[in-house]
Amino acid sequence: MSQSKLFLHDHPASSYAQKVRMALREKGIPFDMAIPDSLGSGRRISGLEEANPRMEVPALVDGDFKIFDSKIILQYLEDQYPEHPLLPKDPKSRAEARMIEEVCDTGYEAINWGLGEITWSERATGELANNLLAQANTQTKILLDWLTERLGDKQFFNGDSFGYADICVAPYVNRSCVYGNGPADGTPLRAWRERVSEIPSVKQTTEEMQAATQKMASTFKGLFKAGTGRKREYRDHRLEWMIKSGGLEVVERRLKEDTIRFSWPGGI
Repeated sequence: MSQSKLFLHDHPASSYAQKVRMALREKGIPFDMAIPDSLGSGRRISGLEEANPRMEVPALVDGDFKIFDSKIILQYLEDQYPEHPLLPKDPKSRAEARMIEEVCDTGYEAINWGLGEITWSERATGELANNLLAQANTQTKILLDWLTERLGDKQFFNGDSFGYADICVAPYVNRSCVYGNGPADGTPLRAWRERVSEIPSVKQTTEEMQAATQKMASTFKGLFKAGTGRKREYRDHRLEWMIKSGGLEVVERRLKEDTIRFSWPGGI
C-alpha cells in the first residue's frame, strides 16, 4: 500500500474529478487537492502539465507516481487500496459497471459540457442555441432511460450496495439536475439519486460541485471571447457532440476567433 498522502489536481465542477473524489472518500483514503491556476484556459500550467500532458483534471500524484484519466485513476485506487473494493466481485457485474462508466464519461459528459457552452459561455445564441439545447435535452432523456434500464429493480447500479457504478453515474445525473433536466419525480432513477445523495462521499462532493457551478454560471460569459487569450478545449467526444448536434457553425466561428483548442499532442 502507498505510504505517502495522495494529491489530486482537481476542479469541483469536473464530473471526472468528482468520480475520483467520491472514490477516495468512500475508500477512506486521505488526500489533498487543489485547483490548478488558469485551468481550462489553454495556458501551460506547471505541476499539472508534469502530471498530465493534456493539462486536464483529474490527475493524481502518489509520491513520484503520477496518473491521469479518471478511469485509470479509479482502477489504480482499486488495485492499490483493495481493502474497501468498489467494484463488485462478479465478472459480469464488473463489466456492466465499466460499460456504464464508458457511456457516462463520453456521451453523457459531452451533453452536459455542451449545455455549459450554450447557457454559461453563450457560444451560440438565438435559434442555433435553441436547437442545440433541444438536442441536449432529447439526448439526456435517452441516456436517463438507458440508465433506468441498467438500474432495473436494484437499489444501486452496483447491486445491493453503493459502489463503483454509482460513483460513475452520480456526477452526471447531478449535473443534469443543475441544468433542470434531471430524472423526473417518481421515477426509479430519481429515487436512486435521493438515496445516493445521503451517502457522505456523494453528499460532500455534490455540495462542492453545486457551489462551483453557481460561480461558473455567473462568470463564464465572456471568459473565452476573442482577445482574452483563453482557449476552451474541444476534446474528442465534446467536439463530436457539438458537430453532430448541429453546432458546426460554433466550431468554425470560434476557430477563426482562435478561442478554442484541441487536446495534446499538438493542441495545447
